[in-house]
Amino acid sequence: MIGNWRHICVDMQRMFAEDTPWKVSWMDLVSPQVVDVAARFSRRTIFTRFCPPARPADAPGMWRAYYEKWWMMTQEHLPAELLGLVPELAPYCPPALVFDKRTYSPWMDGRLHAWLSREAVETLVITGGETDVCVLGTALGGIDLGYRVVVLKDAVCSGTDETHDASLKLLGSRFSAQVELMTTEEFLASDPPAG
Repeated sequence: MIGNWRHICVDMQRMFAEDTPWKVSWMDLVSPQVVDVAARFSRRTIFTRFCPPARPADAPGMWRAYYEKWWMMTQEHLPAELLGLVPELAPYCPPALVFDKRTYSPWMDGRLHAWLSREAVETLVITGGETDVCVLGTALGGIDLGYRVVVLKDAVCSGTDETHDASLKLLGSRFSAQVELMTTEEFLASDPPAG
């Protein structure tokens, strides 16, 4: 059994689904699986949202250089609605929760881990994008914090097949004692507790 778990849906936002420089072209392909999990387990779902600063000068360290390159994705240029969840997931909030973050990892400010600790969560079931960036950051941080990590391999996506495949291979082999890869169908068939 999976124990006390939460679904972490990583950055399924309009700015990655629509016509922007950060569009993840095959987000549409994994969306049905992500929606299936979020719809069945909305009370156990936590959506993370990647939120750029208003302007590059507001970002610390090398993030400033990053946003100088991607200035068009800062909040002074990007329409605010593009930070929102894709339309097919938005109806699940509430009861699903939303955690905004400024980095690839959702763990940096401690809020998410503190909330999960209060709920005695043991397992994270991860979906979303991108496999080789924010999903990877979410999984590795979860490992470091002691969670069992389950990545639904048909419910994560990336902009490039090569690094998507390499990331899943890395998680499934190098971290096999702490990470489990499964399909959405396998996860749902495992009869995870609702609530």
